[in-house]
Amino acid sequence: MKSICRILGCLALLLLVGGAARAEVRINEVMAQNGTYTDGHAYDWIELYNDGKKAVDLSGWHLSDKEGKPGLWTFPGGAKIAKGGYVLIYCTGDSSLAPGKNKTFYADFKISASGETLLLSDPDLNEVDRLVLPAQYGNISYGFAPGESEPGFFASATPNKKNAARTYSGRTDAPVLLTAGGFYQKSVTVQAQAPEGAVLRYTLNGDTPTAKSKAFPDGGLKISKTAPLRVCAFREGEVPSAPVSATYLIDDEQLTPIICLTTDDKYLFNRKTGALVKGTGTVPNYDKEWEYPINIEYYGMDGKAQINQMGTFTAAGHSARQNTQKSIALYARSAFGPERFAFNPFPHRDYDSYKSLLLRSTNSDAFFCRLRDVVYSSLAEGESLLYQDALCIQVYINGEYWGHYNLREKINKYMIAQYEGVTDDEDIDMIDVISRTGTPRFTSNGSGEDWVALADFCKKNDLNDPSNLQYVLDRLDVDSLFTHAAYEIILGNTDFTNVRLYRVPGGKWKYLLFDVEASFKSLDKTPLEYYIKPVKGKIQGFRHEPLNALLAVPEMKAKFLNRVAELLVTHFTWPDVREKFEYWQDALRPILPRHIDRWKNLTMDKWTANVNAARHYARLRPTRIPALLQTAMKLTQAEVDQYFGEVLKVLEAGLE
Repeated sequence: MKSICRILGCLALLLLVGGAARAEVRINEVMAQNGTYTDGHAYDWIELYNDGKKAVDLSGWHLSDKEGKPGLWTFPGGAKIAKGGYVLIYCTGDSSLAPGKNKTFYADFKISASGETLLLSDPDLNEVDRLVLPAQYGNISYGFAPGESEPGFFASATPNKKNAARTYSGRTDAPVLLTAGGFYQKSVTVQAQAPEGAVLRYTLNGDTPTAKSKAFPDGGLKISKTAPLRVCAFREGEVPSAPVSATYLIDDEQLTPIICLTTDDKYLFNRKTGALVKGTGTVPNYDKEWEYPINIEYYGMDGKAQINQMGTFTAAGHSARQNTQKSIALYARSAFGPERFAFNPFPHRDYDSYKSLLLRSTNSDAFFCRLRDVVYSSLAEGESLLYQDALCIQVYINGEYWGHYNLREKINKYMIAQYEGVTDDEDIDMIDVISRTGTPRFTSNGSGEDWVALADFCKKNDLNDPSNLQYVLDRLDVDSLFTHAAYEIILGNTDFTNVRLYRVPGGKWKYLLFDVEASFKSLDKTPLEYYIKPVKGKIQGFRHEPLNALLAVPEMKAKFLNRVAELLVTHFTWPDVREKFEYWQDALRPILPRHIDRWKNLTMDKWTANVNAARHYARLRPTRIPALLQTAMKLTQAEVDQYFGEVLKVLEAGLE
């Protein structure tokens, strides 16, 4: 009798997991290479659907992508799925995340886009359902259309919602543009090659082609004015191909390297969904950190494309997001294309690729000089202080001229990893990147808890005690701190809250130079009063305690003053600073008339006057630093002469 029951049970299980009689709670849709990013994450996900007539308690149920380990991840207590309801499980690969609740959970394994088997099991590890995944496509989900027993690919993903009515057997290969994008005179006839049996359709406004878009002409498409071409291939029974894109710039003058961005208007300027507009809600769209797909082309001064690939973008910056010309962050994402931008546009870096880039339109300087941040940060070249390298470029969005931008390295864990030589993915994820106080509000990656604890230690303990000093030296790169503070003080950065730190696994806290465009605007003491102050003084914008606790130690005070003196001589003599200004003025001067005509926020006369004003303060402020430090640090005249006597002679000689 027991044998008969066992056989019947096995038959029931076979019917449950295969063919027409699928489980009531089942794996319904899967995304193995997600391209929808939130807060920098695009986790793989699994959707469960309850086709039964009552809710099911999922407490203790399991999900796995390992045949021999059905209990790889377990639903927490209280998990349930309503009748006719959905549950979404993000597969993060991160065991530190809480398991989740309600309709959203977080598993600590990832799904392989190359294909594997997913298992759903009950608390006793009895298999309830399984789904065999073939090789997956980027940002394309896989699962079951309603009422269907065979899975397939969906043209559009529907997490936590009813699946689309139709699935497809695969995705059509992308077409090939045989005519390179770039600069042409009068017109160009673009040729394209379709996959066998496919029909090509195109747009010239940036939108992704659909089945209703115009068919690409057999003899080629003639383009007579600057436009972004996008082409998709369509074949019966398959998801349409990924779009291929290229911008054709007709009768255009280059003058600088060019970046062309191409994507659907709904991602850019639509009032409800566009990332570069204010929108209709109480929170502006550009503050919502929406990350959307976009095609990115970079044309060097030879007019040839160094990259042409899909990636993603977000609005970037802080208060500058309110400016009409938004700053834009660009990311290489594997769900849409290569994992990196395989080129190096920057003059002072020897890297061969980048994970992310920043198109900075400048903040307040958009209406003044458009070069202050890049000039001032470039003064850190050759020092062991991380700063963003820069390049003067022009940008087109969907074929429309978008003006001058400064192409910058994007400050994040990837930039820091590259600079510090960190290559392991897990170590990169563990890099701490913080700003200002280091509290969660100002933490962009990892944690700032150790930084807050270190700052508190400096506030409460006398570092003249050798053990206390060693405690700090073991955790803080003092050379980095002193160099950063010296730069900020010499530059006179009035936006003193722009203080950022980082720490790689096993390393010490270091500073980086960030957003110094509000510098060389006066000869007064700002920001000295925020840097040099009592250890237990009010915290204003950033943690000042480590610097001032160290300055209370005689040998540390001497080290800091020597560092300031050294930097004044090596980077802030007027001939050196003037050279930086002239390099950027020469790059900007020929392109600004067109930029001004596009944005109407400046004139050439005002630009010249503003740059001259910046040059005036950049010329004189370094000579005032010894006197400012004397007052702030209560230095004797003998100390001023000791540290800055010869320095002042060099600085003043450079003014002649």
